[in-house]
Amino acid sequence: MTDHNRILLVGCGKMGSALLNGWLGQGTPAGQVSVVEPMAPQLPDGVAVHTDASALDSEYHPSVVVFAVKPQAMDDVVPAYSAYAGPDTAFLSIAAGKPIGYFEAALTGGAIVRAMPNTPAAVGRGVTVLCANDQVSREQKSVCTQLMQSVGEVAWIDDEALMDAVTGLSGSGPAYVFHLVEAMAAAGAAAGLSPNLAMQLARATVAGSGELLTQSSDPAGTLRENVTSPGGTTAAALEVLMGPDGLTRLMTEAIARATERSRELAQ
Repeated sequence: MTDHNRILLVGCGKMGSALLNGWLGQGTPAGQVSVVEPMAPQLPDGVAVHTDASALDSEYHPSVVVFAVKPQAMDDVVPAYSAYAGPDTAFLSIAAGKPIGYFEAALTGGAIVRAMPNTPAAVGRGVTVLCANDQVSREQKSVCTQLMQSVGEVAWIDDEALMDAVTGLSGSGPAYVFHLVEAMAAAGAAAGLSPNLAMQLARATVAGSGELLTQSSDPAGTLRENVTSPGGTTAAALEVLMGPDGLTRLMTEAIARATERSRELAQ
């Protein structure tokens, strides 16, 4: 992040706070960040806080406006920032279901970047997919990449229509993993373990496996094979999970439904 970039964060709830902490943690000077948040939270020294857009200095011109408010609040929030629409300001939205066209209409044009992060961003382990309109410059894309890399990995797509599948996979994906923990714990209890021990084992197994995925350069399939001895206990379990009606079929159906629902919500 260069010294001349000024970041205006609109909304400082859970995701907004995660982003702010990520930016500051990566060395962004607090003086480069301004926050608009009606609740006026206590923020780190040097970060300017305003209760609404009208409180911003008329001479203030942000390099990036980050919309981190709930999708249902966008109609009331976004138009207040239309004065910044122009080549020198990029608008970055993390609101699910709000397409680039929505912001182009509400802001009367502008350089728009749509982002789909996920909740592990709260611990710096998220993944965000970004898509931009043709008004966004290469430098603005670079800045938006840096902003979202502060809370995890980043990928770009050119076809905005793919955002629905992104939402179905990574946006909603943490819930699938948490449910996997619930299912493993319930199965362990059914096999005779105490519920508390079963949950402890399930949580630690999923968390540890995720860390192994992060640290290893091997494909997920290779890591799976490394655990699986021919004719052993893992192989017996995988006969169920990898069978015709197993996990792949269930996950394919689940993500397809989430993708379709994302399309419906965008209408």
